[in-house]
Amino acid sequence: MEKHKQEQEQEQLARKRPHITLSMIVRNEEQRYLRQALETHRPWIDRAVIIDDGSTDGTAAMCRELLQGIPLVLVENPVSLFSDEVSLRKQQWEETIATNPEWILNLDADEILTPDFGVLRDKMLSGSEEAIYFRLFDMWSETAYREDTFWQAHVYYRAFLVRYRPGMVCEWKETPQHCGRFPISIQHLPYACHEPRVKHYGWAREEDRVRKYRRYQSLDPDARYGWKEQYESILDAEPRLIVWLD
Repeated sequence: MEKHKQEQEQEQLARKRPHITLSMIVRNEEQRYLRQALETHRPWIDRAVIIDDGSTDGTAAMCRELLQGIPLVLVENPVSLFSDEVSLRKQQWEETIATNPEWILNLDADEILTPDFGVLRDKMLSGSEEAIYFRLFDMWSETAYREDTFWQAHVYYRAFLVRYRPGMVCEWKETPQHCGRFPISIQHLPYACHEPRVKHYGWAREEDRVRKYRRYQSLDPDARYGWKEQYESILDAEPRLIVWLD
């Protein structure tokens, strides 16, 4: 009886709290950070919209397994669209807003919010702001992030959470690479910067750095959409690393 009462109370609280839809693009993430990301974020979200961009492993099955019990829209692209990233991001946005979300939490499969997000979740989303900004740290290992001339994303705050308003005008940075996760028009929304941080593990393994370096050499050989020197620095043998502190 007591357990049933507790479950009812939890359901009531869930109905009252701001509603978050996790929006994510995944591709061959089964052996990377997807499990950690979904297990971390699951308690904080109410729905998920995931674009599986041509995975050839068990990524889609992992999404279904780890998000069981949470409403999930899983779109499986038979062929990857990543060579035209803006088209992929538009697809992600359209599939997400089709669910009529309240708040959209846009994270990649190798990005993980720090635990204080769960503590501050409802307070952060209860104000008048329509975009919530955090700092992102490019992890160069499991325990350290990179900081130098070419790698200082964590110095700036960027949008990860946006309150959706039906009829929002959406403009995009129309580039095939580095187009941004949200429409650029969200930059006009009232926003607030908050303490939770995002750990980006996309660079944390040597094999991932090599893969990304080769990808940029293939998709953006003339650095039309990125920073040539930064591309070249990806494989630096002794980058400047700073130990992560919780």
